[in-house]
Amino acid sequence: MTAAQELFAEGMREHFAPALRALGLTDQRGSFGLPAPDHWALLGVLPLHRDTDAVRYTVTLSLTAKADRPGPGERPDPNAPTGAELWHARIGELMPVDDEICWELSPGPRWLVAVEDSVAAVRHYALPELRRRLAAAAATGPGSYTETYLSPAELEEVNAALLTAAVARIQRAELVDKAVLLTGAWSRSDPVALEVLTGVAEGLLSAGDDRFRQVRCVDSLGRELWLFRGPGG
Repeated sequence: MTAAQELFAEGMREHFAPALRALGLTDQRGSFGLPAPDHWALLGVLPLHRDTDAVRYTVTLSLTAKADRPGPGERPDPNAPTGAELWHARIGELMPVDDEICWELSPGPRWLVAVEDSVAAVRHYALPELRRRLAAAAATGPGSYTETYLSPAELEEVNAALLTAAVARIQRAELVDKAVLLTGAWSRSDPVALEVLTGVAEGLLSAGDDRFRQVRCVDSLGRELWLFRGPGG
């Protein structure tokens, strides 16, 4: 085992794992989970590259109904999605970067910084989203989840337009309480995002869909940014 791999193992064992346990997650078989009776709400550490000089890794998340697992009680691996998940993502999808996020750990006096930074990302981005999705899944019962809005192809089309305007993509489009809830790594202080999302909201509201009367835009932590109302909304 190289020095970088030894430091990676030590960082996960002595720093990352204890920090996640302090946040309320349990660790088992190399992954971390939130206690829940009907779902596996899991977080994993996925090495992307290992060599003699460095280890690069990212964080994965998944939510799976226990009833959907072929083997009852068999804990899934968040690093190896099977298609049975209600949700699966890498942490970069939850952060205001619209890109893959990874941390590089290499020998040197500041080797622990990468581990500490990944713990902070879990605390501020991954764990709140995992808890939110677990609560929503639990509220709707085992094996079900909040209704999504826009097909994958439609969402890809909208996100292509956002990319043209250099605006972070829509991570989720969901129907919640007579509103379409759009989630993305946006900021209230970004006038371009507001302008482009205003156009998106107006387009959605003009469809005349009886299932919603409002379009709400929230950031990756679920904080309300902008609210657009249609007739009767």
